[in-house]
Amino acid sequence: MTEDAFARRVTKLGALADPVRRRLYRFVAQQPDAVSRDQAAEGVEVPRHTAKFHLDRLVDEGLLVPEFRRLTGRTGPGAGRPAKLYRRSRKELTVSVPSRRYDLAGQVLADAVERSLDGVPMARAVDEAADNAARIITGAYPPAADDELARIGEVLAELGYEPQLEEGLVLLNCPYDRLAQDHRELVCGMNLAFVTAVGDRLGCSGVQTGAEKVAGRCCVRVTELSAR
Repeated sequence: MTEDAFARRVTKLGALADPVRRRLYRFVAQQPDAVSRDQAAEGVEVPRHTAKFHLDRLVDEGLLVPEFRRLTGRTGPGAGRPAKLYRRSRKELTVSVPSRRYDLAGQVLADAVERSLDGVPMARAVDEAADNAARIITGAYPPAADDELARIGEVLAELGYEPQLEEGLVLLNCPYDRLAQDHRELVCGMNLAFVTAVGDRLGCSGVQTGAEKVAGRCCVRVTELSAR
């Protein structure tokens, strides 16, 4: 994860450090429908202007989403202006240090299982699922660098791999550490397939990926073809 990406996620979670804001967020999250400023203010026993300030801050941080609706049910002229209502956002926010991406591992492995149930051999299913994930990820985080190792590093940095140029591209962090401890062969194989697919999807034909075992690091290393 890059510094900017980490900062954005920490800022969103930091918005809940304020006790009033946290109470408002929990109140809104617990309601079956979107709530008005008046309902939120009454629910946590704060003045309406205080609730408005904190609710709008939670919207700015992406933790709540607004919608506009007439609460009376009336329509047409004279029905009044729609009220601004708030509901919890569907975004999921977590911050871990060092970064972990168990969601990505779960998506790839679940995709692989579905493919295997359709008759695809498991090894090929993992490769295909990893490639599909790489296609989505590289589309979401298009790199700017011209150098192939740097381009791959830009994408992997967004996922928390902590890439570093060191006789190739060394990945200082394993985003799937806990899973890899219990299921090393499966997870490391999936990881190698995914990193390889990232390079392929970026059109990096001058590099190769390989497995290496270094304590405390990711099990994959990316090198230039001429370097080996």
